[in-house]
Amino acid sequence: MDRIDCVISGAGVIGLAVAREMANRGFDTLVLESENMIGTGTSSRNSEVIHAGIYYPSGSLKARLCVEGRAALYAYADEHGVPFSRCGKLIVACHKDQQAKLDIIAGHAAACGVHDLRQLSAVEAKAMEPELACTAALFSPSTGIIDSHGLMLALQGDAELKGATVAFNTRLLSGEAGGEGIVLRTTDTQTGRSYELIADRFINAGGLFAQQIAASIEGMPSAHIPKQYLAKGNYFSALGKTPFSHLIYPVPEDGGLGVHLTLDLHGRMRFGPDVEWIETVDYTVDPRRAKRFYAAIRAYWPALPDESLQPAYSGIRPKLSGPGEPAADFLIQGPKTHGIPGMVNLFGIESPGLTSCLAIAKYTADMVTPH
Repeated sequence: MDRIDCVISGAGVIGLAVAREMANRGFDTLVLESENMIGTGTSSRNSEVIHAGIYYPSGSLKARLCVEGRAALYAYADEHGVPFSRCGKLIVACHKDQQAKLDIIAGHAAACGVHDLRQLSAVEAKAMEPELACTAALFSPSTGIIDSHGLMLALQGDAELKGATVAFNTRLLSGEAGGEGIVLRTTDTQTGRSYELIADRFINAGGLFAQQIAASIEGMPSAHIPKQYLAKGNYFSALGKTPFSHLIYPVPEDGGLGVHLTLDLHGRMRFGPDVEWIETVDYTVDPRRAKRFYAAIRAYWPALPDESLQPAYSGIRPKLSGPGEPAADFLIQGPKTHGIPGMVNLFGIESPGLTSCLAIAKYTADMVTPH
């Protein structure tokens, strides 16, 4: 049975960032990925936004790792030639009764170390974006967008240069934690052949399947596996040239940040995500949901043409809080919590996971390596 310093389950942006971090620290590292390519799940089904760290409660992991991760990500993308744009965003109040929420958001941001927000009047916001309708806004100059696939390719390349390996079409079936390490049983999804290996360290970066993976490890206390809620976010694209040069966000809603306008690196518009609570993984976008999008978008862009929205794609957020509940923090759970030496579970890694990936990787690696 092969013995490996570190095995990571999941080749999304978090798994690849952790692989890079562990390989950089000199550990023989193997990433198990059940699909035939990197980042097929949550990592490639999002807005590709680099978040500033505005919305999260002070002291939370989301707040801390987003602020740290944002600075690290801009530097990494610049150094490695990953396409990005520090385009900035406007958070807009569409009614006067929403303006108090802008004050709350600004307070959260300052408490978390984000000090570059600017309060704008409706006139000032409209001067930046002439087609925007709002009563007030916050401008975040450190928000941006990034090529998420380009980022993952760079992380994979970095990890492999340091000796890490990504095993595609390899599904983790079960495991067993013992005194000598963590025995992992896998299968090749193409040939059906089974393999066993033993890991000194096991990082569960399974995203939507993190709870399922944790439950498959014999010795993992079930009391430490949190309930997961699936929040599907549907995205629509719009025909025609965008009149906007910044990202436009309404004030947040239950379960997400509202139907916002984001731009890709080619300047194309996309809108979303909305929040659709689901029971099973399903990426189908119902074209009828566009009716709700028109009303939400026209609150800040009244000139949105009729019949201009088309289904684009959807993503699913692996949330630890359900409908009507306060948003839960990341849960990065190490040996001090569950008692299994060398094992870390990453639960509920939703937004701002992409922004935070490098900081999450360092935080995770610190749990299972001397420092």
